[in-house]
Amino acid sequence: MTLEILTPERKIFSGEVYGVQLPGISGLFEVLDKHAPLVSALKDGKLKILKDKSNTVSYTIQSGFVEVLNNKATVLVEGAVEN
Repeated sequence: MTLEILTPERKIFSGEVYGVQLPGISGLFEVLDKHAPLVSALKDGKLKILKDKSNTVSYTIQSGFVEVLNNKATVLVEGAVEN
């Protein structure tokens, strides 16, 4: 699936990934390949990009939203810092 992470200032990440773990308002959730369409609010926390089954990259994000549609996840956040 394609993942894009955007802040008001710049694009943080864009590329093909296995999945992504996100800090939803009600708790952590994971979006994998061919996930159903979804829009969710995000709280401050840790976002983990699953590049493949053994390679991950983490970011600490500020609040925002995620949209999943047509095997693409778009994450819009106020800020993000790679860990």
